[in-house]
Amino acid sequence: MALHWKSCFILSLCFPLLAFSRSSSSETFDEELTVRAMRDGKVASRFSFSTLLEGATPRNPQNLSTEDDSTAQHYTLFPLTLGQILREYAVTELHLTLNAGKWDYERWGYPDEPDVGTGAELWAWMGEGGSTTVDARWRGLRNALAGLFCASLGSLDELRTTSPALAFAPQGGLPDWEHPHAVRHASLPSEHVCTENLTPFLKLLPCKARAGIARLLNPHRLFDADWHGMGLHVVWLPDAGVQVRLTFQSVADPLRPASHRRDWSFASIFDRTIDTTCPSATTSRVVVSLPVNDAYSLSPQPASLEADRAVFDLAQHTEDLPLDVSMRWDVPFLHAAGASEAPLSIRRTLLGPTQDYGTLAVSITNAGPAAVRAAYLETMPWIVTFYLHTLVLRVDGELRPDLLESLTYTPPVPHARATTLEAVLLLPPRSTLSLRVGVTKAFLRYTEHPPDAQRGWDLPPAVLVPLASLPALNSSHSSPSHSNAHNAHDAPPTHAQRIYTPALLVDLATPDFSMPYNVIIFSCSVVAFIFGSVFNLLSRRFVVLEVGEK
Repeated sequence: MALHWKSCFILSLCFPLLAFSRSSSSETFDEELTVRAMRDGKVASRFSFSTLLEGATPRNPQNLSTEDDSTAQHYTLFPLTLGQILREYAVTELHLTLNAGKWDYERWGYPDEPDVGTGAELWAWMGEGGSTTVDARWRGLRNALAGLFCASLGSLDELRTTSPALAFAPQGGLPDWEHPHAVRHASLPSEHVCTENLTPFLKLLPCKARAGIARLLNPHRLFDADWHGMGLHVVWLPDAGVQVRLTFQSVADPLRPASHRRDWSFASIFDRTIDTTCPSATTSRVVVSLPVNDAYSLSPQPASLEADRAVFDLAQHTEDLPLDVSMRWDVPFLHAAGASEAPLSIRRTLLGPTQDYGTLAVSITNAGPAAVRAAYLETMPWIVTFYLHTLVLRVDGELRPDLLESLTYTPPVPHARATTLEAVLLLPPRSTLSLRVGVTKAFLRYTEHPPDAQRGWDLPPAVLVPLASLPALNSSHSSPSHSNAHNAHDAPPTHAQRIYTPALLVDLATPDFSMPYNVIIFSCSVVAFIFGSVFNLLSRRFVVLEVGEK
């Protein structure tokens, strides 16, 4: 009997190993670090960790209620906790970002990862149908990710959820199921990334932060950068499988004003070097963008050159470890004013002296030589409502209603649904388009105000997505077309660069919260005085004492 127990115990240990060995051939892990110096002397770094589960397909929501589709999940490199969440809520595509700071498009250009909106942003494509609705699975998805990354994603409730299919088109493929797919998007500009988010982020990597380029993810230096953000991206590639990409971006400032030097190295930026490789990585590369017009020196010598980029292959050149890449310039750095690094730029301001009505002013500049067709998205909480009849488009002071190609507007429902305004605009070359629309601000109950009510409410950033370049625009002024519905499958396939505006702060009518405090204090004083008097009358014994001679 004891022998039988031991044999069963050994078999129970062997079966998982056999399952992992079968799945190890269908999983690949690749990592890459991209470093580039920018015009203002700062250094941008992007960490990318990609895990591909070959041959895998997203779960059909029709199978959520069936018992025969509850097979166990065995992964070697693919993060198990994330795979369970994707399977539980039948998610086809998922994107989550946590950013701190404001990305400066004019000085830094377009980022390597487009999702750089301030705060937390979550959007996902999920198939419709099945026993559980998309909204119910969306609710469970954001709560599960909140627990996984220790973030306040549970605050992305129905009051902040929208469905902008045009600005957030799928970046991968969508399975051809019986029911269509739907997108859900929500953002929380007041949420920032910190160490408690980076720790579970690193636990999803095969080698954690102990080997490979993840060794450079030093929280003491990353969170001291001018801008930093982390991201999770899950897409389905029909010809390959399910891909999970974990990314981390940062913008460091190595410039020293006293010496006017912008030299940098891994030790100076991250306070660490790469001393060991990750054995689970199929490819492990460090890519450094080389300056074009400046004299510099790069150490050590790269393994290869790709155009204007130096490549260090850690998987094939382990003898170069520990690796501390450094770049030095021959001349001191001088700030040079020049044109914007981004051809498209956008500015957004909320105007108005009153606390109940205002104007949203947006300026979109197209500095390129060709006209651009772009989607402009505004997602506001229900406390801000747009007046569409006040929407005005101008170029150089001239009214141009013909530049509005289409418009989709979802009005808010108080205490239930957010505002969504999605427009397709035609941006003329070398010009600035001015968009203005009147807004009204809600008057909230005193119980609905945040603890810091005097500070105001954070409004999520607007998003501008270039759709296609046009050779020329028709100069004739035609009336704009309006539409109340949009088919996600009609959107042009694009891995477009999304441009985010900074978050806004709206000042709502705020009651005097000192008055309830005064009323409470006065009422408590009156109640205490009355209670004390009545209590004395009921609990004390009063007697008459005659004072006189004996």
